[in-house]
Amino acid sequence: MALSTVFTELLGVRHPIALAPMGGSAGGALAAAVCRGGGFGILGGAYGDPDWLAREVPIAAKTGRPWGIGFLTWGIDLAAVELALSYGPRAVMLSFGDPAPYAERVRRSGALLILQVTDLEEAEQAVALGADVIVAQGTESGGHGAARGRSTLPFVPAVVDLAAPTPVLAAGGIADGRGVAAALVLGAAGALVGTRFQATTEALVDPSTTEAILGGRGQDTERSTVLDIARGSAWPSRYPARTLGHPYLDRWRGREAELAADPGALQEYRDDVASGAIPPLPVWAGEAVDLITDLPSAEDLVTAMAAQAEDALNRAGRR
Repeated sequence: MALSTVFTELLGVRHPIALAPMGGSAGGALAAAVCRGGGFGILGGAYGDPDWLAREVPIAAKTGRPWGIGFLTWGIDLAAVELALSYGPRAVMLSFGDPAPYAERVRRSGALLILQVTDLEEAEQAVALGADVIVAQGTESGGHGAARGRSTLPFVPAVVDLAAPTPVLAAGGIADGRGVAAALVLGAAGALVGTRFQATTEALVDPSTTEAILGGRGQDTERSTVLDIARGSAWPSRYPARTLGHPYLDRWRGREAELAADPGALQEYRDDVASGAIPPLPVWAGEAVDLITDLPSAEDLVTAMAAQAEDALNRAGRR
């Protein structure tokens, strides 16, 4: 049983489901499990740390199935891309920032170029740069996204129309097979899934994060730059992050400039992390977090999502 799309044929995978390259948490074991399940596992390479890549890439590569590496475009340099390409990924995904300095190098290597976009201008650039796959990210997604982004439902078909015939993956608010089916109906060739894969046995996350996701509600998620400021992150302010509730959100909401200018408050955040008063990292979570109630293997999850997507499409057709 498989849902064949342009994406599955291009990548050589069974199901139109890809793992979002969540920095740090999408390690080798998680990517490998997604690959074994028939999806496309993308490692969360983030800033291209050589030691992290050296440890995690071989775990994904040993499956013998297609896999990829994703980076935060604003936080890398050409050396990081060159290092990633030396491992022989099937694809390199670039998100958040200008991919132009790296696009041609990826394409020359023979790896597929996947570009994530958050508006139509970025989609136009992705097409011009020769992206093999475009990810259209809606604002429902967990983690970082564009401050002036758009919701997945209207955004995905707009990108599909603009980018045709380049295949598009939908991202944002997809946590089960029904979401995958919806992405296909919108004209996408598959779905890129993040938060749902955070709650799997292979994800590199703190147990407190898993517990928070399993008990989280979409209405409790919030997009903000407060937690990036508090933890001294270099994320550009144009990319707020959707997270579950947090004491520092309540304390500093609407006072971001004041927080950034207060060394004592920034030190207090570090002290609270060190003492265990707050989690080591914010809990990145999308609006579909309500749908996440168990902790399966990612391999089993991909299979189950694909079956649910096919069933949803069949039921919709009968209606």
